[in-house]
Amino acid sequence: MENQGASVVITHHILDDKQLEYDQWLAEIVPLTKHARGFIDLQIIRPIPKLTFVYTVIIRFDTVDNLKIWMESDTRKQMIERASRLFRKQDRYQIKSGLEFLFETAEQAHQVPRRWKQYLVTWSAIYPLSLIIPIILLPVLRYFHIPQNHFSDGLLISGCIVFLMVYLVMPNYTRMIRKWLNK
Repeated sequence: MENQGASVVITHHILDDKQLEYDQWLAEIVPLTKHARGFIDLQIIRPIPKLTFVYTVIIRFDTVDNLKIWMESDTRKQMIERASRLFRKQDRYQIKSGLEFLFETAEQAHQVPRRWKQYLVTWSAIYPLSLIIPIILLPVLRYFHIPQNHFSDGLLISGCIVFLMVYLVMPNYTRMIRKWLNK
């Protein structure tokens, strides 16, 4: 249970006219990251064109140690140095194990709730979504004549649930119960 993997959330604020260059730089650093020891996967959340300029990169490794080794490696440092002229702000990142980042607020970055509280809060948020999302999503899929398939339905349902959990439910839910979480 202790060796549950680790994630890093990296935010890069890119200068207005440097997004294309940053995308080219990403095309270079991503393969290097994928070959690092313990790499599991990564996601890149790109900015909304002509609206935002922040790239968020989430990288998962098998252990906190392997993640730290990559984040502090000479290879990554050199790549960040090359890209620094594209940044509006410096390279910023936070390393987290498990799902801790879902429970953290900016004011309480140093406090992480007990695991049993994380479990209860996550379960209490996912359970209603797992009942409601299929009731809403499946009729929409059938309306658009998307054939019923257990695997693709499950993929879309779980994708919607995770999206809602990360971007809508957990930030608001944890804000509402913050006092209890951090007791």
